[in-house]
Amino acid sequence: MVKSFPHPTLGSVKLGRRQPRVSCPHLHLRNYMLRHLAPPPVEVDYSPAAIDALHNMALNDMLGDCVIAWMAHCEAVLTGASNGTPKMLSNDQIIATYSAVGGYVPGDDSTDQGCDELTALNYWQHVGLPQGSEIAGYISVDATDWVEVQTALWLFGNLMMGIGLPDEWVTTQMPHSDRFIWDFAGDPDPKNGHCPGAMGYSPAGVKTSTWGMLGTITPRALAAYATAAAGGSLYTVLSPDWFNRVTAKAPNGFDVTQLSADLQAIAPSPGPQVYNVPNSRP
Repeated sequence: MVKSFPHPTLGSVKLGRRQPRVSCPHLHLRNYMLRHLAPPPVEVDYSPAAIDALHNMALNDMLGDCVIAWMAHCEAVLTGASNGTPKMLSNDQIIATYSAVGGYVPGDDSTDQGCDELTALNYWQHVGLPQGSEIAGYISVDATDWVEVQTALWLFGNLMMGIGLPDEWVTTQMPHSDRFIWDFAGDPDPKNGHCPGAMGYSPAGVKTSTWGMLGTITPRALAAYATAAAGGSLYTVLSPDWFNRVTAKAPNGFDVTQLSADLQAIAPSPGPQVYNVPNSRP
């Protein structure tokens, strides 16, 4: 079972990010950022249209579904920012997706083992979420390059972080409400695998969402924990609804045409993963 932590106002919260079992082919954002790309704005924030969904725990107090919880939150952010009407997954749909990706059997606590972000991302791309379309793909982002991090959020509106939380983040720095700040706090703990997401940034860091609370992860902390060397990862998902936005924002500085072609080139196969509910959408 995944780790659970007591919380003064929420009762408890859970983790749930497992280390990816295999490496799947994926693209890197830096390969599509041309030299004359305009600098990203000082600050962006795509959370307002999805604030109700972001404040929903998405069952991450009762289940180790943090990866699926962020996917549900991200879907609300992307659809809310695109057309003003966020798609919000129900608890039953979240459980069904967690079962398909992570093997969870409702009522059997021994199967609440979490899941990894690569399996979840490939499921999202090839099967899709309830109420939502499949994503076009996903790109790896260099967490140590602050401009690249900003560019990913500016252009695509989201980040998925797979990290081992340092112990202080779940003890002395456990967030109690919005506006919390997670800064560098020592070594990552691989036993504290978690998957918070981001939907904006400011000079202080990325605007993150976890356990129904919104806060900030500083650039230093992101660079320390969301890298392969630290056992972490950082991805941005590519929604078909956003490609026109990218073209409008960076018409001569981001190679959308090549990105689209590369996504199609690696899209036919979902990789070696076998989902628990293959070829079906919960």
